[in-house]
Amino acid sequence: MDGRMGTNGLRVEWGLFRVGVMKRDENRENLARDIERQFEFDFLRATELAALNTMQWLGKGQKEKADEAACDAIRGMFDLMEMRGEVVIGEGIKDKAPGLFKGERVGTWTEGSPMFDIAVDPIDGTTNVSKGMPNSISCIAAALKQEGEERCLQDIPAFYMKKLAYPLEVRRAWLMDPSLPIDVDAPIEEVIEVTAKILHKEVRDVVVCILDRPRNYELVEAVRRKGAAVRMILDGDIAAALAPAMATSNIDLYVGIGGAPEGILSAAALRCLGGGMRAKIWPRDEEERKSLIAAGWGDYLDKQFMSKDLARGDNIVFVATGISNSPLLRGVEVRGKTAITHSVLMRARSGTVRFIEAHHNLERKTIHLRSTGRERRI
Repeated sequence: MDGRMGTNGLRVEWGLFRVGVMKRDENRENLARDIERQFEFDFLRATELAALNTMQWLGKGQKEKADEAACDAIRGMFDLMEMRGEVVIGEGIKDKAPGLFKGERVGTWTEGSPMFDIAVDPIDGTTNVSKGMPNSISCIAAALKQEGEERCLQDIPAFYMKKLAYPLEVRRAWLMDPSLPIDVDAPIEEVIEVTAKILHKEVRDVVVCILDRPRNYELVEAVRRKGAAVRMILDGDIAAALAPAMATSNIDLYVGIGGAPEGILSAAALRCLGGGMRAKIWPRDEEERKSLIAAGWGDYLDKQFMSKDLARGDNIVFVATGISNSPLLRGVEVRGKTAITHSVLMRARSGTVRFIEAHHNLERKTIHLRSTGRERRI
């Protein structure tokens, strides 16, 4: 033993070593719990590439071709990601459009790589893209899943859900007083009135967004009779459902019947944003009702699902990139040899919301496509 070090010196060195080991183990544990942070920008790249690859079909009247281009780009990006991903909510169920479908495995599936439940809508607003209209985005929700755990993103085996989405202030008010009529079955006039009080607005200044479909026309008339403002959209109800929770939007409520898969994506994003949503299964007809009952969903037909029921846990990432302008994001802009994308990246654990503007050099930018298995110039 070195006499100059002495016993106390050894104890000090050993103590520092133990602290270093504990700190390293703590960092590893935190990394394991927060692993979605390592993947969030790859999910973002997937929606960016989908938006860029879709631009060639904007206004061309071929929504299937646009959807196919977006899917090809997203699958191509997923092929590069060291994960075990499974699509638990896909798109294409309603109109048999090209899509990433339920049960599809994505990622490298390398042994020991993290597992993700994935909900994806390569284009929310395909009709808008085909017509060159506003309100289309590409979006993905991903939830980290542990071996043996239940699904983090709830698959609803129905075509449509009746929805009510509202801002953080309204959700907080309901948590303080659950008797408030913040309810998908409550008369919309009552919802508007209580929302106006919570937001310190006059009823006439409350803006309600509704999907323009015959099934929602009674709601539209009720909102107008109440004296609130209506903003109707032709397609793209994910961006519309998120709008009430976005400080950059002038939308206060989103109501009406829209797609069930889109409802899960909206719920995941609202878990990150802090806003709230209620949703209820809406069978299109008696045949679908009987089908849902036969599938074991009879007890859930009258249930109101909240955001936390549809997107569970805190390890949730939501990303979206604008294709054409929407209340949530600006669309892709092409200026000479540069394409500019506008995206949002959110995490439920931290509540962080990042708006990201990316400039892509079209002379050098490539997309890895599933269809070719290699990089291709845009």
